[in-house]
Amino acid sequence: MLKFLSKVKIEFNALDPRTAACMEFLAQCNARTAKESNPSCQLLVKRRTDSYPPQISVTFVNGVEEVFDATSTPAQTIRKMILEKGQQLETEQMFREAGEKWPVIIPAEEIHQSFPGTKPRKAEEKKQ
Repeated sequence: MLKFLSKVKIEFNALDPRTAACMEFLAQCNARTAKESNPSCQLLVKRRTDSYPPQISVTFVNGVEEVFDATSTPAQTIRKMILEKGQQLETEQMFREAGEKWPVIIPAEEIHQSFPGTKPRKAEEKKQ
């Protein structure tokens, strides 16, 4: 998960009962495998003393920052969103490295074309 991020900032009040997502996400970020995937990712923890709601801010390697409300968003949902965005970044990078334009624009007439699909071979045909 951290391989797609350059910075993670977790803000919460330790006495606030709504910090469960922050604590779980912090544990995931501190895991050995997560740190090994991107040792250069900055992990900042801001312990607050006011009633400010817990939040998690992530900065992706392309500079885009997203802020998640940790009171209403579970840590697994945040992790899933980061992984989905990361897959998009990887795909974009692959296209750019191959010299293709991004985003890929598919003409409308190609979108509506029928696709014949593939027909699975029968067991007898596979033996030959």
